[in-house]
Amino acid sequence: MTTSHPLSGASPQRPSSDGGSEVWRLFRGDGERRETPFPAAPPWRRFGLESVTDASVSYARPYLIGPDEADVVNAALHLRRPLLVTGQPGTGKSSLAHAVAHELTLGRVLQWPVNSRSTLQDALYQYDAVGRLREATLLRDAEGTEPDIGQYIRLGALGNALLPRERPRVLLIDELDKGDIDLPNDLLTVFEEGEFAIPELTRLPDDHTPVHVQTDDPDEFAPVTRGRVRCSEFPVVIITSNGERDFPPAFLRRCVRLDLPEPDERRLREIIAAHLGPDALNHTDDLLREFLGRRAAGELATDQLLNAVFLRKGGVNLDAGSLLEAVLHRLGEAV
Repeated sequence: MTTSHPLSGASPQRPSSDGGSEVWRLFRGDGERRETPFPAAPPWRRFGLESVTDASVSYARPYLIGPDEADVVNAALHLRRPLLVTGQPGTGKSSLAHAVAHELTLGRVLQWPVNSRSTLQDALYQYDAVGRLREATLLRDAEGTEPDIGQYIRLGALGNALLPRERPRVLLIDELDKGDIDLPNDLLTVFEEGEFAIPELTRLPDDHTPVHVQTDDPDEFAPVTRGRVRCSEFPVVIITSNGERDFPPAFLRRCVRLDLPEPDERRLREIIAAHLGPDALNHTDDLLREFLGRRAAGELATDQLLNAVFLRKGGVNLDAGSLLEAVLHRLGEAV
């Protein structure tokens, strides 16, 4: 008889000597080779080819937000202003962009993860000058023609967001506070004007327009006239920040600000039920108390609690050894 794996939602298997379940241990550290079937992943760690293009399929994570916070989001949507979302890690800053795109059927979220090396041009477009030069040389030798420059220009996340569309796209600028100190100011003109120029195209003769450039869709090329991209509807821009540094007043003035609070116990229970089902709340009071106590003493994220509940629901003994410590470790601690 075949027995289901406990992490797929079945009842726990034979307990081991330390009170855990033997079957949940895919890796046992004994050097013996086994072709072990993998259990179902947590809902928030499931991936598939359909998620690349179908936003309705890819967004499988329920998102809970209070009415006051939802009103701030709506204000940004009506004002056509970027929404600056701050809060502790795990409060749902990045997930908010996917929730907005899902509810408003605005397609797949365009994402720009910011780091210390990010520049505005990275987000607008990339030009492969070396590739164009190499291919131009080959074509001249073979046919006497040059390749279309549009084949070597690919719009970035912000560039795609600013293409003229009847319905706007959602752009997530993630962790802007990790970027260069001048990056917020660099964004101001684009946010105010809703357009940008591609110098490699503005220098072309007038009879050379429009030029079709690559978009985030591998099967789509967008026409660009006289080297300028200008939106018809300002995109839904959601900017996240962990509060690592302050932004310039001129930048803040152009944003609608939303601070997401850490969820209290009632909201945590709602989140658990939404992600893992109401039955996941059974026998989790001790995990909730442990999580809230640890969070009061240091930085913890809500998804760490979901990880612990998911394992507990599958019959895993989180009291065994250092397992609970590994799942509910403080984020600010050195490793």
